[in-house]
Formats: sequence, C-alpha cells, structure tokens
Amino acid sequence: MLDEEQRRQKAGQLLLLFLKTETMEEAELCFPELLNSSCRRPEPPHFDTVLIYLLLAFIALLTAALNLLVIISISHFRQLHTPTNLLLLSLAVSDFLVGLFVIPVEFLMKQTCWMLGDLMCSLYYLFALIIMSASVGNMVLISVDRYVAICDPLHYPTKVTQKVVGIFVSLCWICSAIYGIIQSYENLKHPGRYKSCYGECMVTISGNLDIIVSFIIPISLIIVLYMRVFVVAVSQARAMRSHTATVSLQHSKTVKVQRSELKAARTLGILVVVFLMCYSPFYCFILTGHNILIRSSTEALIAFLMYSNSCLNPVIYAFFYPWFKKTIRLVVTFQMLQPDSREAQIL
Repeated sequence: MLDEEQRRQKAGQLLLLFLKTETMEEAELCFPELLNSSCRRPEPPHFDTVLIYLLLAFIALLTAALNLLVIISISHFRQLHTPTNLLLLSLAVSDFLVGLFVIPVEFLMKQTCWMLGDLMCSLYYLFALIIMSASVGNMVLISVDRYVAICDPLHYPTKVTQKVVGIFVSLCWICSAIYGIIQSYENLKHPGRYKSCYGECMVTISGNLDIIVSFIIPISLIIVLYMRVFVVAVSQARAMRSHTATVSLQHSKTVKVQRSELKAARTLGILVVVFLMCYSPFYCFILTGHNILIRSSTEALIAFLMYSNSCLNPVIYAFFYPWFKKTIRLVVTFQMLQPDSREAQIL
C-alpha cells in the first residue's frame, strides 16, 4: 500500500514537472527559471508594425549619419561659427543622440526582453527624456533667435552673440537634465518599482507635468513668436519690393541683409513646422484621454513620427542651406583633413 502511494506521488511530481516544462516552452518566458514572476517574451508583431519598425531602424542609421555631418561641418569650418548655427549644432547633437541611442534601444525593447536590470532601465528613460526635452528647448531658442533677427534687426548683432547663445544653449541642456531628474526621481530612487514581472522595463512619469512643460508652454511660445515673425517678415518683404528700384548702394546692402534674414526665417520656420507636425500627434492623443497600447500600430506610428523629426532636420538643411551641401562634399571626400581647411570659404 505504501509503495503504491509513493508511486502515485512520484507520478504526480513527474506530471507537474512535465506541465511546468510545457508551460515554459509555450509561454517563452524571459527567465524560464522564474516561472511565477518572469515576463513572457514579446510575441512577433503584426506585418504593418514590422514595416514601421524596419523603417525606424533605417531612420536610426540615417539620423545618426546625417546629424554627425552637421556636427562636423559646423564645428570644423570657422566661417560657420555663427549664433544661429550654434543653435543648429545643439539641435544636431540631440538629434544625433536620438538616432544613435534612443531609437535602437526602443526598437530592441519592443522585440525582446529587458536584460540590463532595473537601474539601467531608469537611466535609459532619464537619458531619453533629457534628449527629447533638449530638442524642444532648442526649437524654442531657434524661434527666439529668428524673432530678434526679424523684429529687431538693428540690435540683433549686439544682442545675439556667440557667447550669449552659448550660455542659453548650456542652460537649455542643464534645465533639460534637471527636468529629467525631477520626472525620474521615483524611478531612480526605487528602480523596478513599477514593473509587473522580471524582464520588463517599466517606469512612470507625471503625464500632466510633461504635457505642460514639453508641449503646451514651448508650443505656445513657438507659435506666438513665429506669428509675430511672419507679420513683420511680410511687411519687410513688401517694403523691399517697393523700394528696390530706388535704393542707394548703402541701402542696397541693408536690403541684402534683410533678404538673408528673411530666407533664414523661412528655412527655420519650415524646421519648426515639421517639428510641430511630428510631435503634436503624440501629445494631442494624450490630451484626448486615449490610451496608447504598447506594441500596437498606433504606438509604432506615433513613435515613428516623433523620431523621424530628428532625421528630417538635416534633410531640411540639405535642401535650403547651400553651405551644408558644400560641407558634405568636403567631409565625405576627406578634404577637411587638409591644412587650413577650417578657413575654407563655405558661404
């Protein structure tokens, strides 16, 4: 009788072990040894989502390469060391980090389990938040730069110098870091507090604060400043057309400067409009009270729009800035390695 009971218990244990093994194989756990607390591996995404992810992978590579060209061009050639280009350099740095770091990690997180630990998860989101906040801050600074250049052109050279712009760019990154730390404080203090299982990277941020700081305030400033720039630019363009035939030589030089500033305002205006088109869908979706399902086509499309902005910025430079086309040739052909290449005539 005792032997029969032992055989039943052993058979039950073997059946339980077999069922657990089957469960591990079917569930494809991130950590098979943790049956009760391991996350399941992400299931293969749908076909339309796969296409968006593949496009994101291509955009990540293109984003890093194009923005690296912008960084090298503005940093190397002395003639490009202007206040406006310093703002473009800061924007290119944030866009480069998006392509090199943010997009690849986001892509991997959606395809596999998180294996780097809770602290690295919190640090990743902190770093990503700093980069995205700096991009928004750079757009605001670009709008302010164009506002002063168009609306107060006589004082622009004295008010907006490289030193002043350098200070504001530094403050932009410092404020982005402070904002990121404030938003990530709980995640850094208690890493992994909000995850539901092992193999998951999950954090929390204040959605209301993020919408106000990262969307409502900067977007409002950008729109107000560029509406003012647009009104003044239209009036200046009309004045230049009406006086073109009767200007003196000195006034002709002033007109050329004004035309240059108006052209720069138009180009940077396109930059700002593209930024709004890429970032607005995400925040508008949040403001309507809808939830974005992770790994859904909607989530992938919104991420694609936000991250593609970092790739579109240097493409806009290539279309509207002749100096960028010229510096690309010099960098790609390694002519920038020649002596005195820093003094090359780019403009």
